[in-house]
Amino acid sequence: MIILAVCGFQGYPTDPIDLNAYSIPETLFLQQSDTVLSGAEQERTLRETVRFYETALAGNAAADSTRALRHLAFSYAQLEEAGKAAEYLRKYLHSEFRPAVLGSVFFDPVRESPEFRRVQETYTPRLSAWTFIYLYVGLIGFYIAAILFLHRRIDQTARLLVGSFVFIHSVFILHICLVISNYQFEFPHSYLMSTGFSFLYGPLLYMYFKRTTQNYRFRPADLLHLLPTVLLLLLLIPIYNQSGGEKLGLMLDRVRNGINPSDSANLVLIVSAKLGSLMLYGWLIRREFIRKLRREAEPGLKTRWMRNIYRIHVAYIVCYAIYGTLIIYQETPGGLLYHAQVLAMSLMVLYVGYFASLRPQVFSLGLSLDKPIFGKYKKSGLTESLSCELRDKLLILFDRDEIYRENDLNLETLAERMETTRHNASQVINEHFRLSFHELVNKYRIEQAKQLLRTDYQGNLNIIDIAYEVGYNNKVTFNKAFKKDTQLTPSQYQAQRRELHVKEA
Repeated sequence: MIILAVCGFQGYPTDPIDLNAYSIPETLFLQQSDTVLSGAEQERTLRETVRFYETALAGNAAADSTRALRHLAFSYAQLEEAGKAAEYLRKYLHSEFRPAVLGSVFFDPVRESPEFRRVQETYTPRLSAWTFIYLYVGLIGFYIAAILFLHRRIDQTARLLVGSFVFIHSVFILHICLVISNYQFEFPHSYLMSTGFSFLYGPLLYMYFKRTTQNYRFRPADLLHLLPTVLLLLLLIPIYNQSGGEKLGLMLDRVRNGINPSDSANLVLIVSAKLGSLMLYGWLIRREFIRKLRREAEPGLKTRWMRNIYRIHVAYIVCYAIYGTLIIYQETPGGLLYHAQVLAMSLMVLYVGYFASLRPQVFSLGLSLDKPIFGKYKKSGLTESLSCELRDKLLILFDRDEIYRENDLNLETLAERMETTRHNASQVINEHFRLSFHELVNKYRIEQAKQLLRTDYQGNLNIIDIAYEVGYNNKVTFNKAFKKDTQLTPSQYQAQRRELHVKEA
């Protein structure tokens, strides 16, 4: 059985104290013995042990103080003084980081105490549902980034930008996974591993929008967008060059001061600058989105993609603003306040992954990317013969029945008319026409409108009547779609055809 042994020392030595000279055994207390002490004798022995090590700690060298701290934590645990045991245990871990000591049987008397549990929660690895979620999303993000980097059918500049954007999100999510599971102490080189990317989120997304909406060719001056990142890396390089032990010491020092161990000493500067960068580029991204929206008659696939990406980005800005404000005032948020910003980033990664799998054309400069990045229809049950049969049905519906004239037509309705599933209808349109559903409908409507305008030599038809006739709900949408196709408004096109008719007559 585990019992107390009689101490074998005679009195207390004078300073300076050398613990090794007095041969105080590692199992000074709590060892196997044939002598069973009474409760009072056990407590007296432990008190003597505490006095000896506290005296030793007061004047001893660093190497011996580590040993003294460990034994003081053991002794106070046996005395069931949880607060003192936790205090010396923390000091020991900061002096010699060996969290495995928390599993010692010496701590059994205080193991269920709130003080000891707080120490466990702070220093020992622990897993939760959040840990597995973030690990999964982070790994998925790395996979998506690799696919985007290597996919040659996407514009090289666009794939580099969006791939890098997903990659840094994944690094951040994986970093958070290490932080909340306390594995940051096991892998000290993870310290600030995502901080170096803090000023890249906005520029990468903005430059990707600019590239895909304008086919923009970047100039050397655009490298100025990377200047904040370069300056931040220069600030962090001295930390990144430190050894694992030094980084661990930095994290433990921050824990000692009641600060999140994963935060930088320049926390206020980095948080403020990052929030400013996110807001600035959020405004620039919105400007690009509005410009694209004004050029389109109806929001297309890429426009809807950009709108949702922008909304997720704004959600992340709001969540980060709340989180950053709290940690600046050293109020480490918990629960949803802590996880909201990470969830926004995770949503961004998964959303990009979804489109990479099912709507790859949003990553190209146009909408010509017909084959999915992850094999959209690879496992589809649609055979070649059935695909051709459905194509013929679709042509009958559009060419003979002119269902595009129905202003409430949608993909679900079309699939019902084709007697197939929504997924199969979408696949047939993409594979045989190289268009999305909305693009196909607009193509038929505009061709019909041009036909009506070409035959209206006297200019008797009102534009709004033509819009309603071909399936549009309003004149504005019709005008935008028509101008996108012909670079002319319906009125200009009508006048041009009338003038041409007069000249020919």
